[in-house]
Formats: sequence, structure tokens, C-alpha cells
Amino acid sequence: MPAHHRTQPTGLRSREWFGAEGKNGFIHRSWMRNQGFAPDVMDGRPVIGIGTTWSEFTPCNAHLRRVAESVKRGVWEMGGFPLEFAAMSLGEVTMRPTTMLYRNLLALETEELIRANPMDGVVLLSGCDKTTPGMLMGAASVDIPTIMMTGGPMLNGKFRGKDIGSGTDVWKFAEEVRAGTMSEEEFTEAETCMSRSAGHCMTMGTASTMASVTEALGLQLPGSAAIPAVDSRRYATAQLVGRRVVKMVEEGLTLSKILNKKAFENAIRIVAAIGGSTNAVVHLLAVSRRIGVDLDLKEFDTLTKDLPVLANLMPSGKYLMEDFYYAGGIPAVMQELGDLIHRDHITVTGKTVAQNIDGVKNWNREVITSVAEPFQKPGGATAVLYGSLAPNGAVIKVSAASPHLLKHRGKALVYSAIEDYVADADREDFIVDENDILVIQNAGPKGYPGFPEVANASMPKSLLAKGITDMIRISDARMSGTAYGTVVLHVSPEAAVGGPLALVQTGDEIEMDVANRRLDLLVAPEVLEERKKKWSAPTSPEPRGWVKLYFDHVNQAHHGADLDFLVGSSGNWVGRHSH
Repeated sequence: MPAHHRTQPTGLRSREWFGAEGKNGFIHRSWMRNQGFAPDVMDGRPVIGIGTTWSEFTPCNAHLRRVAESVKRGVWEMGGFPLEFAAMSLGEVTMRPTTMLYRNLLALETEELIRANPMDGVVLLSGCDKTTPGMLMGAASVDIPTIMMTGGPMLNGKFRGKDIGSGTDVWKFAEEVRAGTMSEEEFTEAETCMSRSAGHCMTMGTASTMASVTEALGLQLPGSAAIPAVDSRRYATAQLVGRRVVKMVEEGLTLSKILNKKAFENAIRIVAAIGGSTNAVVHLLAVSRRIGVDLDLKEFDTLTKDLPVLANLMPSGKYLMEDFYYAGGIPAVMQELGDLIHRDHITVTGKTVAQNIDGVKNWNREVITSVAEPFQKPGGATAVLYGSLAPNGAVIKVSAASPHLLKHRGKALVYSAIEDYVADADREDFIVDENDILVIQNAGPKGYPGFPEVANASMPKSLLAKGITDMIRISDARMSGTAYGTVVLHVSPEAAVGGPLALVQTGDEIEMDVANRRLDLLVAPEVLEERKKKWSAPTSPEPRGWVKLYFDHVNQAHHGADLDFLVGSSGNWVGRHSH
């Protein structure tokens, strides 16, 4: 049997590198010594990789190198050997056309870096929206002992005596400026008041949602998701993370032993209970397909249909993540949910959820309510709609929608490109009715490409002038977890692959009935068939590079929008030498 096909050895992976004899062992060890490590650090102790998505282009993650130093302290304390490595950083507020275009690239890079290097365990440090799921997807495809540590939310924004939240108040203020109820000077002043500390969005947007998700999955230490980025307790917790990951290596507690079906069901229920971002849907679907857990889009509805929203947090509510942490964070939500979650699920602590939250109290029932007296009654979470317009599903965040629009029939106002609508929306003579349904095509995974957050398109200026602040918007795009409105997202199949969304024309009637989970295009099948004959599939906007690879291989939203050849796992074994 060729050497590179031999059975994977037992024991520490790093010993295949640092414990090797002869030329290869010399190479692996000798060059590492130029960093000034003591002679005995490669003596057989666990090597812990600390992956960080630090970048000054990613303001939400710009403090992660300091977090990494705290993790290192914990690893050294437990007799491990910590080595920090950089992973691709995805700055949600700086990257164009969208960070979602690059989530899978981060996942690919993370996977290959973990597998190719002598790591026995890994700590993943993330913050902004796509860095958390991207790193987790990559790690899931390797499956070594793994623990996550997100960077924490910013402190509450403060503007003219009130708390303001990332994203949520941006959308609100921008619409007020367009409506003429807020001046440009006030808008500029608010800009300087919102982001006043290190950390990610302090609303329950995608960053906070995914931090909460990883804790709900059992991959973060209990209570760590909500600690503000600048709170000393985050750095103390990071030190505990470093200690714990060494023990996880000793225990052989790999990702696949934690990420089972119970973990995903807990995460889905927690997202519903906190009024979390719809982006969690596509990210959890992608992670589940990497680790081999059977998870269907419908479960995001069936598992949450009777679950109330407990967290009174923006964009659905009033409070922010700083308040959420002081109230008790995710452990308090879990305690309130009781037997509605799997309490016997094993987490990175080596203990069950029940053991982790034993004795936890809810310190503010205005921020975290009870199941008996919830912030929002059951039905306020993400609903999954099916019908002739969305054969493979679409999602809507009910808690962020206008109740009077949840059952509605109206005429479609169709745009094949979001840019065309944006130009029209600001025209004062733009003819649109509040009962119309805005349809944006070609903004899905393949269509943009990259699946951007443009679904919560700005309201037409002509309607804002009448005091109308919401209308139904339907697209194959995503929206920010900080956004709000009656917005139907992730329509699948998307327009760019010839889904029914591609065939909608202005004037067509569309009916939405959220209670019955329906989204239908009221056009005769034979008419749609004739339209389909005239439709042609788009080609990649780029002839080479990542965009071309993404365009050719991205899956649809209901499968997590991963690349088709990245689904699944290749394990952690590398049997061939480099020299």
C-alpha cells in the first residue's frame, strides 16, 4: 500500500509534523524556531491553531488579535502550543458587491488551512456576518476539536438621549431623510453616534444572530455570544476558551460529536426565540450539509411555528445586545424555553445544555420575556412559504413585517435589476400604488452573483410622501438581519436559473398568505410556459477567477448557497509529505 494511502494514525495530528524523524522532522521544526519558541514546545504537547479574521478593512473584527492573545494565555496555561493564523476577512460594510459572494471562499480557505497545518485543535475567532458561518463551514469539513469565540457586539449607540442600533436606525433615518422628516445635518450627526466601540452590530442582526447560533449549537462557551466586545469579561472568557480547547483535544471532542441533529434543532429554535436574522437559515443549511446532518428548509418553520419571540431586541423590538447581555443572554433564553429545546445536548464544555444553564437567571423581563408572557406570540419567527412562485421555498421574517400585509393580493411591479428600481424609487413622479407588490429579479446566488442584501429595497419616495412606510417586496435576494419590512426573501429557484420568479411581468397578480404559508403567481401555466420559451439563462459576468467559479457551482438558497463541490467533508488526514 502506498505510504500516502496508509491508515490515518491515532494520537495527536501534530506529531506527524513535529514528531517526525529525519529530514522532514528537521524541516518542520527548525524553521518554526526562528520565532523564538522555547526548545521544548514541539515536544508532543497539543498544537492549537487560532484562526482569526482580523482586518482593519473589517471594523467588526478589528479587535480580534487582542482576543487571540487572551486565547493564547489559556492554551499556554494548559500545556498547549498556540499558533495564530489569518483567515480571509469579510468586511460586511466595506466589501463589494457583497460578502456573501466570498463566504464560501472563506470556508474553503479555512478548511484547507486547518487540514494542511499541524493542528490538533482549533479556535475560530470571528465577528462580522459571514466570517462566523464561513469559518464554521470550513471547520466542519475537517472535523477536529473546535471551539468558536465571536468578537462581541458594540456598545449601544447613543443619539440625542436615545439608544440607536446598527443598521436598523440607518434604514429608519435614511427613509426619514427621503421623506423630508430628518435633515442631512441630523443624519450626519447620527452617523458619528452609532458605532462608538469595537465590535459587531449591537442589534439582533446577522452578526449577533450567528454568534447566538454558535452558542446554541454548543460551539461557544455559555453566555459568551452577547458579551460586549470591550467588556473585560470577553477577554477573560477568551482565556477560558484557550484552556478548554486543550481539554477538548485530550477528550477527542470533535465537531461531529457536537453538531448533531439536536444541535441544529436547538439553533433553529433559539433563532426564533431571539427574533434572529433570516440569514441564519441559509448559513445553518450550509453548515449542516458540511457536517452531514439532514436539515430541510421546512424545519425552520415546523420547529418554530408554535414558538414565541422572547427577546425584545431591534429590529423587531426595542433593546440592543448590551441590554441582552445584562439580562442573561442566550443562557437565560434557554432557561426560559425549558423543554422546548434539547437540554441533553452535549456542548464544547463537555457538559449538557441543562448542566450549562443550571442556576441561570433572567435579570430583565422587559428584554427577555417568558414563554407564558412573550414579547411576541407564536408565529413571529421566520415563516417558509411555498407555492407557484416559490416551488422550493421562500422566507419571511414575520416579526419584522406589517401585520396588515401578511395576507395580500396585488399587482406585480417588476424590475430585472435592483439598480433600475433604485433609480425609479427616488422619482417624485414615480407611479406606484401601496397595494402593488414590488418584485426584484436576478439578485439571487447566481443572478447577482453573490446573493446580496438588497431585498429590503427602499420604499418609493412618492409613497413615503403619503406616509406609507411599507409594501410587499419579493425577491431572490437576502436582507440585512438589522432590516425590517414585509419582505419575502430567498425565493427558490431564483430567477437566474429560470425559476418562476424570472417569468413574472408587471401587472401579474401575486397572492401571499403567510398564515397558510403560500406564495402564488396567479398566471395560467400555459402563459408561463410561453414566457419560459423566450427566457434565456444569463452567463457569468466574469470570464475567470472566483466569480466565474462561484457562478458555475453555487447551489440554490434552499440548499444553503454553498458550492456544489464543497458540500460534505474530506476529514483531517494529510498523508503525503512536502519535501
